[in-house]
Amino acid sequence: MSVTHPAERSRNGRGWFERLAEAGSNFTSSWVFYCFCLVLVAAFVAVHAAGLPLTWQLLVGDVMTSVNLLLLALLKNSERRAEHAIQRKLDCIAAALLEEHEEHEERPGEGRRAHADLRSAIRMEEEV
Repeated sequence: MSVTHPAERSRNGRGWFERLAEAGSNFTSSWVFYCFCLVLVAAFVAVHAAGLPLTWQLLVGDVMTSVNLLLLALLKNSERRAEHAIQRKLDCIAAALLEEHEEHEERPGEGRRAHADLRSAIRMEEEV
């Protein structure tokens, strides 16, 4: 079973999940989210220091775990989108180099191996 990347599935630009992930990524890198995390950690410490019942300790710990899991999903989505964008840019650069190379005649014996390597490198990530 092959699962395609969300950037490859959407037809007209970004889909709803990509927009949600982008908004989430922007929010989690803001000072508001940082303050929320500080309050959450302070609550975790306060609950343990106050010796509140185990139910409260588990509640605060579960909230922290849930936030951590959501952040992991956002981070992975952001990483994959950046990786995909970089690969597209590298493919464009390689294609432009090939076009430039093909427009100009090369001297006999020069650059044949580099030309072949460049041609085989384009879209190589799809094979992996």
